[in-house]
Amino acid sequence: MRVLGVDPGLTRCGVGVVEGVAGRPLTMLGVGVVRTPADAELGQRLVGIEQGIERWLDEYRPEHVAVERVFSQHNVRTVMGTAQASAVAMLCAARRGIPVALHTPSEVKAAVTGSGRADKAQIGAMVTRLLRLDAPPKPADAADALALAICHIWRGPAQNRLQQAVALHTATAPTPPKGRTA
Repeated sequence: MRVLGVDPGLTRCGVGVVEGVAGRPLTMLGVGVVRTPADAELGQRLVGIEQGIERWLDEYRPEHVAVERVFSQHNVRTVMGTAQASAVAMLCAARRGIPVALHTPSEVKAAVTGSGRADKAQIGAMVTRLLRLDAPPKPADAADALALAICHIWRGPAQNRLQQAVALHTATAPTPPKGRTA
């Protein structure tokens, strides 16, 4: 499985591609950051992120895209920018028919380090170890993108099976007769 991980942000949007399957050594194919100038107009920044994500999709041809789920913070402006960058990444993938999965920060931390409260240094160290890199990717946004891809490779298939089981159960569950009340 080849996964593009996206750590969304307006100024620095981390991207990383990992290939592999759960239980086997993983391989990093690429890592980087799509940057936009902080003083640029919002629309232009979003176009810049789109163009950067599209280049990564063209070059690496991922089978899945894993994006960090935006969570509420105290700084609404930061949340809005992160959500907008996240939406651009999801749109780029959806336009190509690539499945998109959202993973929470604590889910990613737990998958990669074993603790949902791991800090940036711990994530970087584990990404370095799991991908057999010489040094942690810089900046932290790039390491976080790789962690998202790793999380999806390890957890995505189980999540897909669970969603399919729920859908099957819902589709085959008997419906109560109409007109009767309990």
